[in-house]
Amino acid sequence: MKQNAIYPGSFDPLTNGHIHLVSRALEIFESLTLAVAQNSGKAKVFSLPERLAMLERVFQKESRVFIESFDGLLVDFVRKKRDSVVLRGIRTNLDFEYELALAQANRHLSRDVETVFMLTDPEFSFLSSSMIREIVSLGGSTQGMLPDFIEEALRERLKKGESS
Repeated sequence: MKQNAIYPGSFDPLTNGHIHLVSRALEIFESLTLAVAQNSGKAKVFSLPERLAMLERVFQKESRVFIESFDGLLVDFVRKKRDSVVLRGIRTNLDFEYELALAQANRHLSRDVETVFMLTDPEFSFLSSSMIREIVSLGGSTQGMLPDFIEEALRERLKKGESS
């Protein structure tokens, strides 16, 4: 049995949807590694060290959550973690199609890498990091969508027009 799940993403920013999925995953898996991608082609608002620090702060009291970064192929990172599966959240049918293609590509690259999909709670199914960035950049409220300290940091960063 796989005891650890690896939840990869850019987490730019971390949302309450991500946090809720982590709490549900901990009901199934003994531990969870949040694997923060370094090399994603997407432009980032927060640097890798900033994103890692935010995740550490949010999950500081959860001893079964580990925060790591990785560069390169996810399958290479997963192979280094024994007894692990990849965890992916599904919000919509579009997510499913995209995530299915990624899971199949990963499976092609490494037959021993399994992917588990969890449906996002309906309360968070509309949330995405890009939507949150857009709302904040236009001056809207994201209360209840992400931790307050992350919203404050995001407002400050987008006000200055900076990104990493």
